[in-house]
Amino acid sequence: MSQILYVIIAANPPPRLDKALARDVPEEAALSRTRLARLIAEGAVSRDGAALTDPKAKVSEGDEIAIVVPEAEDYDVVAQDIPLAILFEDDDLIVIDKPAGMVVHPAPGSPDGTLVNALLHHFGGNLSGVGGEKRPGIVHRIDKDTSGLLVVAKSDRAHHGLAAQFEKHTARRAYLAVCFGVPDPGDPRLMGTRGVSAEPGGGIVITSGLARHKTDRQRQAVYFDGHGRHAITRAKVLERFGTPPCAALLECRLETGRTHQIRVHLAHAGHALIGDPVYGGRRKLAPSALSTQGLAVAQAFDRQALHAAELGFDHPVTGEALLFASPLPQDMAELIAALRG
Repeated sequence: MSQILYVIIAANPPPRLDKALARDVPEEAALSRTRLARLIAEGAVSRDGAALTDPKAKVSEGDEIAIVVPEAEDYDVVAQDIPLAILFEDDDLIVIDKPAGMVVHPAPGSPDGTLVNALLHHFGGNLSGVGGEKRPGIVHRIDKDTSGLLVVAKSDRAHHGLAAQFEKHTARRAYLAVCFGVPDPGDPRLMGTRGVSAEPGGGIVITSGLARHKTDRQRQAVYFDGHGRHAITRAKVLERFGTPPCAALLECRLETGRTHQIRVHLAHAGHALIGDPVYGGRRKLAPSALSTQGLAVAQAFDRQALHAAELGFDHPVTGEALLFASPLPQDMAELIAALRG
């Protein structure tokens, strides 16, 4: 069944219908700008009984706008009984520790076996709906072969609030990564790389635009001069491996969350992730710098050595500050132990 929401346009409204509604719709209605735009296009928004299908339609203070909000529809993705590592769950959101090898969302190459398939089974239909469908709200993603933490919305109000935090870059995200070489702010080559700079405490900052590679559409690439989406990665060395050092354990913190961001940025800086099949290139570890076991384990590591270890945000409904941590998965722990050997 549909519900009708009545909105009175407040004083000094923006000149456009969509922007005025985005400002004046009550927060508890949990209607995102994307959802409002869809409802306008579908003819579900009206004034004095006349449908308003143009998002640029003019509105005035005191106008009463009626919005027909349909009941959430079933989501056309199969539910699958796949085990999940759940760190937190309530009526509005769930925090998952995703294993490496699991795709987050169904796609042409991965129609099932994904995190979304598993969540639909776990929820058992107990979803209030996101964007008009009874589906989990994927606010951010991590790559198939990256392990670690992500939060998923179970309701429109949670999806709206979480998306705003990720858009404003207030959500806290830290990754652990193992890379070739050691990113040293004292390295002239590194400091001479465009977009790379040093920061207090011995870390580095990588700033660039990120967009699809011009010839390989499966890859992302670094761009400058305004091309691509703005991206900032901070990286700090936690441990060095080898004599002389030929690999490092990094803590990477994201200010933005672009596709493949850490992997692309570190490769651009000359320190691609061990095991990365896309951006690792032909990098090899110096045999003389590591033990035989360390070299063998590193060479056999078959995914990018990247783990989403920390996730923090404010609960979008209660306002409570939440912070979650995930220990290293077994394969990365074994890799680090072997490199230490």
